[in-house]
Amino acid sequence: EIFFGLSYVFTKKATGNASALSLLGWRFLIAFIVMSSLILFGFIKINLKNKEIKPLLLVALFSPVIYFLGETIGISNTTASESGVFLACIPVVSLVASTLILNKKPSKRQVLGILITLVGVLITVLVVGRASSFSVVGYLFLMIAVISYALYSVFVEKALDYTGVEITYVMLAAGAIVFTIL
Repeated sequence: EIFFGLSYVFTKKATGNASALSLLGWRFLIAFIVMSSLILFGFIKINLKNKEIKPLLLVALFSPVIYFLGETIGISNTTASESGVFLACIPVVSLVASTLILNKKPSKRQVLGILITLVGVLITVLVVGRASSFSVVGYLFLMIAVISYALYSVFVEKALDYTGVEITYVMLAAGAIVFTIL
């Protein structure tokens, strides 16, 4: 979680030196090459044959394609703390999406965790309120990221035929193809 939180600062700094799309292209291309090498040399096994591809494509569409575009462009147009505040809402939106789309009733523990997250977000908003970018474009892309990640979470639940490694590999492939082309 520390690395995940620090990734906002890294992304903010990196997009100061390179375009958001270049950053995404290299990030996913390198990850795809590394994972492909691990598969090629037998360290990781995947089997994508004779499985319905649609659930996997929906997962890859919402994350990495839409999510990382929203996150990276959003972070590059706002402050790192604003980005963190927006992206901290992902668990809340994911829980709502899971409830509405998958008809999964949240447990009391999940609701408590979400309430703690919301309190943390509200405190952060109040603390950083003076140092805001007020970037409508940045906020819009961060909201796109939040919603797409929530939908990604739902579609991962529906991709029952696939292992985590298979899902990750297709996500990396989609990111490498889309972001390298862009």
